[in-house]
Amino acid sequence: MASASAQNPLVTAFDQAAATHDVPRDLLVALAYAETHLDGHNGEPSASNGYGVMHLVSNPTNHSLEKAAELTELPAGKLRTDDAANILGGAAVLRAHADELGLDESARKDPGGWYRAVAKYGNASSPELARLYADAVYEQLGLGISARGVQVKPQEVTADRGEYAKAPDLNARAGKQAEGRAGNRAEGQDDAQIAAASPDYPPAAWVAANSGNYRVSNRETSYNIDKVVIHVTQGSYAGTISWFQNPSANVSAHYVVKSSNGAITQMVRDKDVAWHAGNSSYNNRSIGIEHEGWVNDPSWFTDAMYRASAALTRHLCDKYGIPKTRTGIIGHNEVPGATHTDPGSHWNWTTYMNYVTGGGGTPTWTTTVDNATSGQFTASANWGTSTYSSQRHGADYRYAEPVASSDPAWYSATIPSAGNYRVEVWYPADPGYNSSAPYIVAAAGGNQTVYVDQRSGGGAWRTIGTFALNAGTQNVVGVSRWTSGTGLVIADAVRISK
Repeated sequence: MASASAQNPLVTAFDQAAATHDVPRDLLVALAYAETHLDGHNGEPSASNGYGVMHLVSNPTNHSLEKAAELTELPAGKLRTDDAANILGGAAVLRAHADELGLDESARKDPGGWYRAVAKYGNASSPELARLYADAVYEQLGLGISARGVQVKPQEVTADRGEYAKAPDLNARAGKQAEGRAGNRAEGQDDAQIAAASPDYPPAAWVAANSGNYRVSNRETSYNIDKVVIHVTQGSYAGTISWFQNPSANVSAHYVVKSSNGAITQMVRDKDVAWHAGNSSYNNRSIGIEHEGWVNDPSWFTDAMYRASAALTRHLCDKYGIPKTRTGIIGHNEVPGATHTDPGSHWNWTTYMNYVTGGGGTPTWTTTVDNATSGQFTASANWGTSTYSSQRHGADYRYAEPVASSDPAWYSATIPSAGNYRVEVWYPADPGYNSSAPYIVAAAGGNQTVYVDQRSGGGAWRTIGTFALNAGTQNVVGVSRWTSGTGLVIADAVRISK
């Protein structure tokens, strides 16, 4: 029987590139997955002129493609179009960043020690975007990856953020953080670590686009806003935000939506004119929403993304009197004179418009279990109760020290029928909370464990995966204490939906 690597050239490419440049193989896969879902897109460039599985970039401020060519002595054309060459080039660039940071042979063995090198690979325009980029990579290590025949098992990793630990956490919901700003300050959290809330849509974070990429205006006085234009980024969430901050881009959108959990960042005020539609008349009268992903890859278009974006669009339609129809809500490809094809054939307009109008805006079934839900939460006396963080769900949450024993806190639910269910978790984030908290899901085929860094991304629902569950009343999600991660393990709330 042939080995997996012999059957799958991508597996071979990652294995060989990791060995050649002494880069952790799973980390290399996670970086590629966060950038492209392991799709080289047939050598076509991203919006920021990045190429291949590893998104090697050639633009005025990022020359990772040229750097890869220098390090590997491979021609740029091959690096752009050949998956194996591209992966080798990405590994070489990542290793070069590690060398510049002084990561020695011993330190290179710990994937968590590569965090700053990963952050530099993203070439972000600010420390908070560098953290957003690197966190997306390390999140995949904790949750695991299965894409295009390449596997990464969920694993315990403590990401050493270094100086990026002080950067604002854009993974947290800005609106929730704003509500608790005074409380967070009292707990010793610097204001610089609290992400700014969107001035026009409180559930979103605010990161301003470069002033040369949009036009200041006073719309609703100078122009009537009567359309929402739906885009696909052709790149990653963090990369798109960074690109809109780049003065070389000459493009922007009002909002950017993340694939995995529907997080939203606003970059241009509603009143101002973003350069997104490629048509000045439509730019003047519309609001542009970018969605993380690639037109030809449906794996990016998650239910969490559809729901979050639809809620934003519904808000904009209500605020500006835009019709909640396909006349008022259009794709970039429907703008007169458009040369772009987004959102493309994989974008599900029926689902999206149902969510916008409320015809299908809620799951067919959902249940939320808090640590205080009567009869549905159990934990030993080793788990304490706290009201310390304002990011908590409900009145309080539970905490415990990590130990070499599971001692899980369990959330019970009555699952109506066997099938696949999305599982989300809520926890307050704090630098003193666990860097790799184990969440156990009692799946139909046996318990599955994933790991979540509870030092960031708090105050919001965070998707940890879709799992096959049996019907009936049972313990569905547990939070274990058995981890090599550092910091208190937190159990707050879970949400299960179908």
